[in-house]
Amino acid sequence: MLNEKLKNQHLILASGSPRRQQFFTDLGLDFEVRLKPVNEEYPSRLKHFEISDYLSQLKALPFKDELKENDILITSDTIVWHNNQALGKPKNNMDAFKIIKSLSHDTHEVITSVCFTTTKLQKTVYSVTKVTFKELSDNEIKHYIKTCKPFDKAGAYGIQEWIGQIGITKIEGSYFNVVGLPTHLVYQTLNTLVSS
Repeated sequence: MLNEKLKNQHLILASGSPRRQQFFTDLGLDFEVRLKPVNEEYPSRLKHFEISDYLSQLKALPFKDELKENDILITSDTIVWHNNQALGKPKNNMDAFKIIKSLSHDTHEVITSVCFTTTKLQKTVYSVTKVTFKELSDNEIKHYIKTCKPFDKAGAYGIQEWIGQIGITKIEGSYFNVVGLPTHLVYQTLNTLVSS
């Protein structure tokens, strides 16, 4: 299996997200978590997957001088795209309420880009999932923010949490992508990297 193919490689996951780390464990991969601070700003001209591609590549930059020959560095970024703009992580309760209210009774896109960096190459892939919410009441939104505190999540919600269970009526594409990592693409890309 993939872990066997990767036995001569050293996977570095540059993510503090417990969800992403769990995905790598669930895929049966041996990996090291290595973190470096990055100022997640992007040029305003960028749109849609260009933003998450740019940010996932930006997160790889601080590592470039320390990668060894058998290292595969994996960095990623998730954005929520709605009404032609990117919704980031909420700053506070009011911001979270405003973001979720805008997603209520509408469809948005969740885009995750994953960047694979070695000493020889860099490859970036992305996945887009369409998510539709029912009309959420103000009380439902407030209850969710109070109990789940979604301040570390793009778009101010986690699909695996209460609001996803009661509010999402339709999903087109990868569920895992919305949680934070398009696992099918990660698996496929790693397979390609070690086969090439």
